[in-house]
Amino acid sequence: MTDLTGRTALVTGASRGIGRAIAVGLARAGADVALSARDEARLAEVRTEVEALGRRALVLPADVTDAEQCVRLAAQAVEGLGQLDVLVNNAGGSSFLGPFTELRFRGWEKVMRLNVDSVVHLSQAVGRHMLERRTGSVINVASVAGLKGTPALAPYGASKAAVISLTRSLALEWGTSGVRVNALCPGWTRTDLNADLWRDEALAASLVATTGMKRWASPEEMVGPTVFLASDASSFVTGQALVVDGGELA
Repeated sequence: MTDLTGRTALVTGASRGIGRAIAVGLARAGADVALSARDEARLAEVRTEVEALGRRALVLPADVTDAEQCVRLAAQAVEGLGQLDVLVNNAGGSSFLGPFTELRFRGWEKVMRLNVDSVVHLSQAVGRHMLERRTGSVINVASVAGLKGTPALAPYGASKAAVISLTRSLALEWGTSGVRVNALCPGWTRTDLNADLWRDEALAASLVATTGMKRWASPEEMVGPTVFLASDASSFVTGQALVVDGGELA
């Protein structure tokens, strides 16, 4: 039921971290994949991994904070792969860590453009295609930060809460058209973006001290849940925030 042979996917933020792992994981499950991020050289490396698995890969560099580039990206992916069955809105992040009163509003806007606006632009563009075909799975990579308070990370937490809310709204709007929309909510995961946190052993241990498994996830541990949401194994699952956090929220 998790076989994705014959299906196609577009993954944003596919050049590294969770996005890269997901892109390769979808290919391993049988899907052809369109890879998007700003770093074309890194995308080329991922393409090599995907093609080594016997799947097609398209490298489509884009800045997903730009609405016009998102529309073009969706069109290129559909043209290159013939159709899109899966959209993984993974691109995101935050460079702000500190007191809310010291946050510049332009910093808040930057996080929202990357984490929320990109999901809006691509979900609109790809959603139209999926609604016409009356089938598809949209997977928005959110975070457990969107389900709880996040001191010192207020813009990041708020942006991910917005993504989860949008996910639920689109699931209700598109459900009768055969298009499912779900959110993947990772906990603490070792990526390049948060390397300063997990490379400090004492800090890394303190951040996961209250989780059930008391360790950080690897990006590859997000692949199985994503393949589940992309495949027929989750054919009656929509509007959900699938938490993959080692017991953090518990």
